[in-house]
Amino acid sequence: MSSFTSFYETWFEQLHHLVHQLSTCPRPPTTPDHHHQLLHVVQKVMAHYAEYYRVKSLAAERDALSVFVAPWATTLERSLHWIGGWRPTTAFHLVYSESSIHFEAHIVDILRGYRTGDLGDLTPSQFRRVSDLQCETVKEENAISDELSEWQDGACELMGEYTNLETNMGLLVSVLKKADELRLKTLRKVVELLTPQQAVEFLIAAAELQFGVRGWGLNQDRRRRNV
Repeated sequence: MSSFTSFYETWFEQLHHLVHQLSTCPRPPTTPDHHHQLLHVVQKVMAHYAEYYRVKSLAAERDALSVFVAPWATTLERSLHWIGGWRPTTAFHLVYSESSIHFEAHIVDILRGYRTGDLGDLTPSQFRRVSDLQCETVKEENAISDELSEWQDGACELMGEYTNLETNMGLLVSVLKKADELRLKTLRKVVELLTPQQAVEFLIAAAELQFGVRGWGLNQDRRRRNV
């Protein structure tokens, strides 16, 4: 796990740089070049997330139990985890909360008919698609949770005389991969239903939430060690 932990630290630092690029993108885009720039940076961020899950999948094949407990994460982060990472439906709560914040910030302009183009300016069609995707994701989350429950229900058998430990660990690897695949798929689908400007704002908010939780978690862990 030391190799993946090192990878994660580097990956996390690179995410900071990518978020800076997102933050400096022209919003709203007023030229074709601006539009292309937004799309390019969004694609870079999505590729960065895909790389994280690719490497994590390989780590799970080597040591499923360590990936499950996520030693690279803080105590706070692990308390919020669902099967080794963030719960996919968190993405929808983030969309709704960011939409509300942006809407309230520009409510006067919006009421006057001015289109801001940001997350506070989601169309009825976008809201329907977000809602439909949320329902689909909840179902998939529940199905994966059920698979994990079945694996945990067989915990007593892990120490049995005739237990095939390799098969049991293989089942856990499968659950971990399905959870990560759902996380990445959800992220991709949310980004796809947003405009480039909205996608930039969503990815910034998602990363800032991740930065904030990790920073707070690191501080709490340091205090705990010093007590």
